[in-house]
Amino acid sequence: MEKTNSLTFSVSDFIAFTNQTLEYTYPSVAIEGEVASFKVNQGKYVFFDLKDEGGSVGCFMTVWQLRIPIEDGMKVIVTATPKLTQWGKFSLTVKAVRPSGEGSLKKSFELLKAKLGAEGLFSPERKRVLPALPKYVGVISSTQAAGYADFVKILNDRWGGLKVDVAHVQVQGAEAPDQIIQAIRYFNSREILPEVLVIIRGGGSADDLSSFNDELLVREIAASRIPTLVGVGHEVDESLADLAADVRAATPSNAAQILVPDKNEVIRRVGAQIQSLLPRTEQAIATQQTEVKSSLEYALTLTERRIGEQSDQLAHLRRIIQEFDPNKVLARGYALIRGEIAVGQNIEIEKKDILITAEVKHVSEK
Repeated sequence: MEKTNSLTFSVSDFIAFTNQTLEYTYPSVAIEGEVASFKVNQGKYVFFDLKDEGGSVGCFMTVWQLRIPIEDGMKVIVTATPKLTQWGKFSLTVKAVRPSGEGSLKKSFELLKAKLGAEGLFSPERKRVLPALPKYVGVISSTQAAGYADFVKILNDRWGGLKVDVAHVQVQGAEAPDQIIQAIRYFNSREILPEVLVIIRGGGSADDLSSFNDELLVREIAASRIPTLVGVGHEVDESLADLAADVRAATPSNAAQILVPDKNEVIRRVGAQIQSLLPRTEQAIATQQTEVKSSLEYALTLTERRIGEQSDQLAHLRRIIQEFDPNKVLARGYALIRGEIAVGQNIEIEKKDILITAEVKHVSEK
């Protein structure tokens, strides 16, 4: 009889051995299928089946890992670890879910848009105005992408001289949302904050741009202390990140146009304003000169009149003084008496031409 070399396990050991084998062989798998029997237990745990025409597999994840809304009938791709549960049931422990196909992408987008819109995340009242000419800008993008290169070129062509700090991140794929979130938190934690936070990504398919419909990323953009400018995709593309931003740009190039004015246009406009002001300035100067001249002429006339009045008063005072001149009084026959008027005292009497010394013999009241 042939002897076999099969191993004998306890149930628990077999489950553990199987999971170790699965973890070693398939540490992470991506599986595409249709969602069925979706439910959330206790507000914490998510269960659903992933199926296609030939089979179905159970899936488990926490509600915090579910970054997009899903429902039965949606086609999705899950990133998961295969696992054998302690009850002997095979399932997928899901790390991430993303919609697959245009219909599912649109459905997920509309579900999350309605949810966040009801919370007021897209409300115009909460949006802030960007500074007219920022000096310090934070940029979140892939520095290897064409959209980023277009943004930088147009920014430098239009104005230049800005301080620009760039956080290089992935802008598509499973890792993109978390990397962008970390970049937003980095800029918001700086001691000196940028005046504007720009998030840009060039065009792509709906699947390429789906990272910008991640719920946690959209909430992070809405919560930013720094005003946000988001330019993702082409002009016709719309993401939830666009809607949550303070200002939406149609493209990365348009983001640069919104961020800074065109220096050549500013120079032209200022020149035109100066030209339009010159005639009015010259007229104002001429008017002012006329008013000053009139004021000076009036002041001169008033001064001359006052000087004339003062001269007349001075002449009058001179006449009065001359009338009281003692010599003139003496010339009219009067005399000046000097000395103490008392009996026995000598006094001096001055006439026009002579001085007389006399003794007082008698004094009586008149």
